Amino acid sequence: MNDETILVTGATGKTGRRVVRLLQERGVAVRAASRTGTPSFDWTDRSTWEPALRGVTAMYLVVPDLGSPQAAETIATFARQAAAAGAQRAVLLSMPEGGGPDHESVFAAERALERAGLEWTVLRPRWFFQNFSEDFLRHPVLGGEVRLPAGDGKEAFVDAEDIAEVAVAALTEVGHAGWYYELSGPRLMSFQDAVEEIARATDRDLRYVPLTPEAYVDEQRAQGVPEEWVHLSVGLYEYVRSGGLATLSDGVQRSLGRSPRDFSDYVKAAAQQGVWNA
Repeated sequence: MNDETILVTGATGKTGRRVVRLLQERGVAVRAASRTGTPSFDWTDRSTWEPALRGVTAMYLVVPDLGSPQAAETIATFARQAAAAGAQRAVLLSMPEGGGPDHESVFAAERALERAGLEWTVLRPRWFFQNFSEDFLRHPVLGGEVRLPAGDGKEAFVDAEDIAEVAVAALTEVGHAGWYYELSGPRLMSFQDAVEEIARATDRDLRYVPLTPEAYVDEQRAQGVPEEWVHLSVGLYEYVRSGGLATLSDGVQRSLGRSPRDFSDYVKAAAQQGVWNA
């Protein structure tokens, strides 16, 4: 694609900011969408859509509440408006196939993008490595205990850098349209496995404490976590606990022609950067 301008929604998030960086390194014009950006962009304020879409040739879509019943209509309307404005390509950050209690709503959102008249690619990543260093699990790691209702369930954690690289390939290269890329890391791990690797790399006393769903809910409520997030997260952990994500996929290999990064490499790099220094 010539004279590209790519809109990146969720541009300050774990994958979005990496997509922005990688596109800029390629010399691609990027419009990093945010409420404070220029022009301002807000999924809930549709008056901001047209200025953000002006001149855009492709889009990276990170949609809040993707599992909600309203997400499909939001994506359908936005994608049709984008196509009418001249956009040709869209990449949607989704969830693993069958990945949790909101699967039907997520499936509907994906289908909405497919029908919008754009070249589309859907990314279905597993749990991000960076949840342990940049998001909601960093504080428990710093505190010495990661207390979750995931039992000994296995998950194929994936690097956000890999997700971003796949997104950029799909946004800027031919051959990715119409693909669902299931993105996983190279091996299955439990949360205990992950915590033990972080403990070894940081030489810290760190442990994983498996909780019952009921105990986890009580702890989250006591910490003032919003009720909506409590119910969403306990459902996601239950899916891990039940073995629903205990499979590997080849999406990184198929899209990039290389193996996905390993959790150990991520942990070593993050430890060297001091992200878990108390």
